[in-house]
Amino acid sequence: MFALVLIRYRRPIEEVVAATDDHRKYLRDLHARGILLISGPFDPRSGGALILRLPDEDAEGALDAIRDADPFWQRGIANYELLKWNPNIGAEALR
Repeated sequence: MFALVLIRYRRPIEEVVAATDDHRKYLRDLHARGILLISGPFDPRSGGALILRLPDEDAEGALDAIRDADPFWQRGIANYELLKWNPNIGAEALR
């Protein structure tokens, strides 16, 4: 199972910047564990997106846990839209 996470900032950019190193450290850990496939900020910088690989069982629970552990979420920096995703065309590139 895959997921797309849309992150939208809800605090001033100065607060976002102050928390970005911790957020990216968290994302690097998810990437090292094979959960995060790709991430990056939007342009202009109003938030960002993540593409995740999740276990098929309890994908929603895994998504909630990933969001809940993110420093942006914990500090009230951003809102998260969590979307389970079933890619088809080009999906082989994600495997």
